[in-house]
Amino acid sequence: MSEELKNVAPSVKKETKRNPWLWVPTLYFAEGIPYFIVNTISVLMFTNLGVPNDQMARFTSLLYLPWLLKFIWSPFVDIVKTKRWWILLMQIIISASFVLLALTLPHPDAQTIAAKGTSISLFYTTLIIFLITAFASATHDIAADGFYMLALPQSQQSAFVGIRSTFYRISSVFGQGVLVFIAGLLEKRGDIPMAWVWTMVITAVVFGVVTLYHTFAIPRSLNDKPNIQLDENGKPKGIWSDFGRSFATFFKKPLVWLGIAFMLLYRLPEAFLIKMIMPFLKDPREETMRVIDGGKEALFGGGLGLPTETIGLAYGTIGVIALLAGGILGGILISRWGLKKSLWPMAACMILPCLTFCYLAIFQPTNVIAIIIAIAIEQFGYGFGFTAYMLFMMYLSEGDFKTSHYAICTAFMAASMMIPGFFAGDLQMAVGYKTFFWIVVLCGVATVLVTILAKRKVDASYGKK
Repeated sequence: MSEELKNVAPSVKKETKRNPWLWVPTLYFAEGIPYFIVNTISVLMFTNLGVPNDQMARFTSLLYLPWLLKFIWSPFVDIVKTKRWWILLMQIIISASFVLLALTLPHPDAQTIAAKGTSISLFYTTLIIFLITAFASATHDIAADGFYMLALPQSQQSAFVGIRSTFYRISSVFGQGVLVFIAGLLEKRGDIPMAWVWTMVITAVVFGVVTLYHTFAIPRSLNDKPNIQLDENGKPKGIWSDFGRSFATFFKKPLVWLGIAFMLLYRLPEAFLIKMIMPFLKDPREETMRVIDGGKEALFGGGLGLPTETIGLAYGTIGVIALLAGGILGGILISRWGLKKSLWPMAACMILPCLTFCYLAIFQPTNVIAIIIAIAIEQFGYGFGFTAYMLFMMYLSEGDFKTSHYAICTAFMAASMMIPGFFAGDLQMAVGYKTFFWIVVLCGVATVLVTILAKRKVDASYGKK
């Protein structure tokens, strides 16, 4: 090791060797849990506690903010302490946050919940804790991905890329499926707030056990050290200049404005839809017009009235499996056809499966199998179509500062979900579920337009094996 690096980075206590099977699966399982708790389960929890859709969608959409902004502080995760240190610290913070959520969750009365009259103001403390969890989770993502690349040789990185993706999806099944199913069973006892308190307790215990396990299982690596260089005065050099250059060069790319439009609009139908899926599945079947705050009229109800545990099975388990299957098939197809040729079929799969929710809203079937099939079709289409989106971000990131440019792309990806989601609840309450889902389908016009423009510019060979 050079004298400069000795002065810059503290030596690792002692390198430890661990079979990647002992820590890669659990690390990416832990990476997924807080993300799905914050961005998906919070939606169902607030809905079940009687928060109107407009307030629920507006405030839960803001929880995407840390994933939008994480590229700003990612350089500091690289230069301060080790990635292992950041992973364990963030997991401790997330575990503590789940405990605090269980201790501070408000208990609106049953009558207020049934009338969907619970104000989001009752949950400001809960939202702050969710936001802390979100920032810790986004930081954990940065550290975990960095550690994975530092602690494993290139051959093992390639071998375990499928494993990490699989266990991330398993965490989705655990969060959106198992935990929601448990919450539904507990809700049947009649105390909905306590059902979610115990759900958070279970989450805290599971995540706490994983955190404790990782203090022993995650190895120490000689490659995992603060990535910083000092100038002759002992001050960090190049950090802000490199950050500024990476940001400036991104906006000088020939396709940057088309790329930004594509990243913001390609998923527009799904961005509106995803925020309203769980409320639609949960809301009662009868549609009523009520006067709400400010004297304006809003539509309530018109959903499918499913029990929470059925939502956990239909959307959180079978839906996630269909999403994963769509992603796998999309990856196979795009490796054979390339990005350019795959854009049209994948764009169609971002739009047309949304029609299944038009069907569900119009006919309100009571057959659970029919509902599950409709959800599975929509989620499969989304997983299939999303593959092109991910590969386009990689295409746009090619060149110098590839890692930094991809991080900027993920910020636009987060914005593409946060901004439409912010208004989804207001739109749904103004027009009802039937019209809302038709508007979602019409948003596919934006998907079509950016696909036409992108297809003209993408290299025909990009993405092919």
